[in-house]
Amino acid sequence: MKIRKIIFALQTIALFAVVGIAHAQEAKLNNPLKPEFSNIPTFIAGALKVLVIVALPVIALFIVVAGFMYIKARGNPGKISEAHTNFLYVLIGALLILGAWVIATLIGGTVTQLVGPT
Repeated sequence: MKIRKIIFALQTIALFAVVGIAHAQEAKLNNPLKPEFSNIPTFIAGALKVLVIVALPVIALFIVVAGFMYIKARGNPGKISEAHTNFLYVLIGALLILGAWVIATLIGGTVTQLVGPT
């Protein structure tokens, strides 16, 4: 039993001694993003800008679809109500997407003014 304790103590000492010797090679982490996206507010604003660029043609397409739904309704109150609801949802979605972009741009500008450019 005493031999096990001695072996355990020697292994523990050896483990901690080796940790002091083993040094990892220093490596610099490279940022895969462009330099203008080096901080969080500009990255979020850039991502939302891409979302707006992609979403605007989709929004325009769905507004046209809602218009065709109005034309196709031909006075049917149920179909007109469905077209009106579709148009309302398209406008709400457009406001959410554009509003998120505006808010992120404003917050990013405020943070940049407070912290200063990096």
